[in-house]
Amino acid sequence: MILTITPNPALDLTYRVPALQPGETHRAAAPSVRAGGKGLNVARVIAQTGGPAFALTTAGGPSGLRLADDLEASHLPAELIPVASPTRSSVAIVDETSGETTVINETGGALTAAEWIALRDAATRLAVPATCLVGSGSLPPDAPDTFYADVVAIATARGLPSVIDGVGMALLLAAEAGARVVKPNRRELAETTGHDDPVAGARLLLDAGAGLVLVSLGADGMLAVPRVGEPLHARLPKPLSGNATGAGDAAVAAVATLLAAGTDDPAALLRRATAWSAAAVLAPLAGELDPSYPELEARLVTG
Repeated sequence: MILTITPNPALDLTYRVPALQPGETHRAAAPSVRAGGKGLNVARVIAQTGGPAFALTTAGGPSGLRLADDLEASHLPAELIPVASPTRSSVAIVDETSGETTVINETGGALTAAEWIALRDAATRLAVPATCLVGSGSLPPDAPDTFYADVVAIATARGLPSVIDGVGMALLLAAEAGARVVKPNRRELAETTGHDDPVAGARLLLDAGAGLVLVSLGADGMLAVPRVGEPLHARLPKPLSGNATGAGDAAVAAVATLLAAGTDDPAALLRRATAWSAAAVLAPLAGELDPSYPELEARLVTG
């Protein structure tokens, strides 16, 4: 099974409005509410596509209870580390006229030293039956920058591939620890490396120790920069309109699924990641794929 580790989960609330007008009052139906956070979205996509996934995360306060209830209702195998800080919320507002989505993410509360130890210990224990480890999402305030590097070290000790989707020093240290794949988006890569050029930023992470860098480029598709060979680019002939929340998580799910199956060819990883990311844009909620993902992969333009 693929183990996803989400240190800063969220209770996702998705509202839909006919048209979002800043500064105005809007009326909307009750939101869709589900357990979210990048690693949980990754696990949901893996499960939807028939793969075995197990989600390790934290939960605290009343919102943490709602998160736990949703995970149980969705039958997604998971272990939740109890924490004192309430689980944060994430609000997505979908403009049904433009197709654009506005997202407001709470930062979340800090974990205690004992809670970080409990999370690492659980990751070490659950890595024993795993085929790939995924560390994904933002870290809560005052988190140790080494956390995702620790996830990589746990995977390496078991001879497992690791995929890290993070930002800043946590991502750089994960690359230095030898993460098999790192997957920032263009903004996160620039924030981490100081390079606006995604190829230059990716090469910095490769020089640090990462095996492959995948960069989400939004409507422009995805870029893969391997340690050996030229950068690769994949995109659809025309950009899609929809909810891009969770598109990067779908890409991580695609990469982890192939790595767990023994496939590490950069071109194959890029194609699958781009197709699943696009399919997530067409799905109503983060953590889901539109059923057209095999057709989308066949339509990709690469070069």
